[in-house]
Amino acid sequence: MLQNCTTEVEADLSRLTGVSQPKHQRIGLFGGTFDPPHVGHLVTAINVRHALNLDVVILMVSHDPWQKSGVRDVSPAEDRFALVEAAVRDVEGLVAGRDEIDRGGPSFTADTLQGLAHQYSGAQLFTIVGDDAAAGLPSWERVDHVVSQSQLVVVDRPGVSVDLPKQFEWLRVESPRLEVSSTDLRLRFADGRPTDYLVTTPVLNEIQIRGMYGSGERINRS
Repeated sequence: MLQNCTTEVEADLSRLTGVSQPKHQRIGLFGGTFDPPHVGHLVTAINVRHALNLDVVILMVSHDPWQKSGVRDVSPAEDRFALVEAAVRDVEGLVAGRDEIDRGGPSFTADTLQGLAHQYSGAQLFTIVGDDAAAGLPSWERVDHVVSQSQLVVVDRPGVSVDLPKQFEWLRVESPRLEVSSTDLRLRFADGRPTDYLVTTPVLNEIQIRGMYGSGERINRS
């Protein structure tokens, strides 16, 4: 087991990987707003973990996603983290990460990777992005740090290989692309339309308990 496990993510990594030295770990970073997390996120994380033989994939919940800042209102970070915790519950090799929430301020991947590299010295880090995000990578904050601290992984749709920025080296992984989006889900919840099989039951329960997306009044669990 890892020593000095001071965060829930570290404890989960230790439990899931069962390795004695961090340098043996292959850790995937899959960041997002997750507002809400849906089955497409899980399918992507599971398939990348399998394809690259990763010990764990961290679904890292952004605190203040810089791409969305000022564009739309984002649900409170603690609520979104609770949803991701519910989504990965009992899913082998997936954990919820809150490093960006605890750090506060705008969420930049370069900062998150620096923190993970410090926590897990010697571990191999993989930054997982969709093809749409990959196209915009040159605009990322301190992208040179992202590239130097991790291996870039782009998730392709089966049979579709988009052009990527050629100044970076990529690993490409095919994963089923489900036609589901967090934007559509927020509208579905607000309109009272079905969300069956688009989010997992634990996520749905947590959304209803917290009264998110117009799903009802927040339930007091005390």
